Amino acid sequence: MIVHIVMFKFKDENKALNIAKVKDKLESLEKSIDVLKSIEIGINFNESDRAMDLSLYSTFENEEDLKTYAVHEEHLKVVSFIKEVTVESKVVDYILE
Repeated sequence: MIVHIVMFKFKDENKALNIAKVKDKLESLEKSIDVLKSIEIGINFNESDRAMDLSLYSTFENEEDLKTYAVHEEHLKVVSFIKEVTVESKVVDYILE
C-alpha cells in the first residue's frame, strides 16, 4: 500500500474559511476518484512556528494508482484552489509494508 501525506501552510487572508473549504474539497475526492482507497484531513491546533495548518493522509493500492490520482481532473481542480490560498506545502510518499 502507498501512503501519500501532504501538509499545507495557508495565507493569512480568510485563513479559517479557506482551510474549511479545502478540507471539504479534499474529502469530496473520495467519492469521485476510485483509486483513492482512503483519505483523512486534519486541521492543526498546534501554535508552534514549525506547525502547518492542514494535513492530508491518503492511501492507494500502488504507485500507479497514486499517479492516476495526481492527474485526475477532480484532483487537479482542488489543487488549483489550494495553490491560490496556500503559501507552502510539503509532501511525503512511502510504501507501507
